[in-house]
Amino acid sequence: MSNTEGKIRAVLLAGGKGTRLRPLTAVFPKPLVPLGHKPIIEVLLAKLHNSGLKDITISTGYLAELVMALCGNGEKFNVNIDYIKEEEPLGTAGPIGLIEDLPETFVVMNGDLLTTLDFRKIISHHQEQDADITIGVHRREVKIDFGVVDTEDGLFKGFREKPTFNYDVSMGFNILSNRVLKYVKKNQYLDMPDLILKVHENGGKVSCYNEDCYWLDIGRMDDYAQAQVDFVENEREFLGEK
Repeated sequence: MSNTEGKIRAVLLAGGKGTRLRPLTAVFPKPLVPLGHKPIIEVLLAKLHNSGLKDITISTGYLAELVMALCGNGEKFNVNIDYIKEEEPLGTAGPIGLIEDLPETFVVMNGDLLTTLDFRKIISHHQEQDADITIGVHRREVKIDFGVVDTEDGLFKGFREKPTFNYDVSMGFNILSNRVLKYVKKNQYLDMPDLILKVHENGGKVSCYNEDCYWLDIGRMDDYAQAQVDFVENEREFLGEK
């Protein structure tokens, strides 16, 4: 990767209420939920630093003061942190409309994911493709615990016993070119899928990057429990330490 450090900003989305993790998130925001002895956001800040991404904007909303108290200006994590605050929820893309002087390439990522994704490689891929947006995607296996009946016009066509399906799902880690900012209005709600569709429908280039890595969206209690186990077993890799 030719120009990561000092030239690419990471935008970390940390403003959601995390309702699916209640009662944990009743007292602190989801990015502060602990993994082992560290809050999730500290794990992500360490990984960003170890990937050469040291200029970070954190988008806050729910219990913003707690996020700011923990992260400060980033000095203790060897990164540079500034903040924007959503007075009303702006979605997963809308917050970038509050940030001035975004560089040519920037990262927008959820503040509640656990992954071993190589940040350097996905950014290099984005640059090599000269893409407007690059979506980090992960192959997810979905098992159906029932017999599936295939029908057509009310007639039986076939039967599949407990099939498994594979889907490419968004990791909540996206690389954007500042060319897409024309689709983002200040203080206007916008989710990342809607921004991606706008770019695609207007002829922009949307690339997908799939890497054989660990990924988990810590959005539900069962996923959080799994993340706790996996993090303890492989902490150095999740922190991006070599």
